[in-house]
Amino acid sequence: MATYLVGDIQGCFDDLRTLLDTVSFNEKHDHLYLAGDLVARGPDSLSVLRFVKSLGEHAHTVLGNHDLHLLAVAEGFKKPKAKDKTQPILDAQDRDELLHWLRQQPLLLHYDKRNDLAPGFVMTHAGIPPCWDLKKAKHQAKRVEKILRGDDYRWLLQNMYANEPTRWSSELEDLEHYRFTINALTRMRFCSPDGALDMTCKLPPEEMTDDELVPWFNVKPKKKIDATLVFGHWAALGGVVNRHLMGLDTGCVWGGALTMIRWEDGQRFSLPCPIHAD
Repeated sequence: MATYLVGDIQGCFDDLRTLLDTVSFNEKHDHLYLAGDLVARGPDSLSVLRFVKSLGEHAHTVLGNHDLHLLAVAEGFKKPKAKDKTQPILDAQDRDELLHWLRQQPLLLHYDKRNDLAPGFVMTHAGIPPCWDLKKAKHQAKRVEKILRGDDYRWLLQNMYANEPTRWSSELEDLEHYRFTINALTRMRFCSPDGALDMTCKLPPEEMTDDELVPWFNVKPKKKIDATLVFGHWAALGGVVNRHLMGLDTGCVWGGALTMIRWEDGQRFSLPCPIHAD
């Protein structure tokens, strides 16, 4: 049995299957962890959802910002964007089953089995905000997950869009807590040096001309998390893999590569991809 971690698929189904064939992925014995954004800009998001769902307990995915956006579009709270190429999902006979399955997925996964490389990993789509320790991150993720899985999910999908608040506080209203959690775990890239979220800048870190903003993982955390932080979302990083950090989005949909890590030995597999996004 092997455990594989893969970055943003974004509807690039053929690339995913090719990479899984490359590593001889066994659907009955191996486990696949996906860093979110299963859908959007690539050519076949419908097949990606159907395939990952079909893996049952051998697939583990977190929700990404594009996944949440698809849910909001499906409920009529946002208009579909042609560049997202998700209309086939909305037109599919099994759309309700697929979308129900999608909103049952977590925002955070904690794999706490140790290996020789690190004491387990924590996976979210964008990262963990430096103001939270692992206990807080898991608690806040579960609060949002409970709503998404319950009867009030439409309310949250309709009201989750906002770039505020940028700072965490226990004094915030519940909706502000939910928005901060969603933004931090699915959209975050940069923070101010004191840890406030920035929801606008998408530049690669090396193109920043001042120190007003820094990558979230370079801000001193409230408490060090004793696990490797695994995330996707930020293709401009080009992939960051070390003992403490794994950024797995290497821009498959943009003509970069699809990257997968085998957790047990840290071996990296990379598949060059054609440009799929318009």
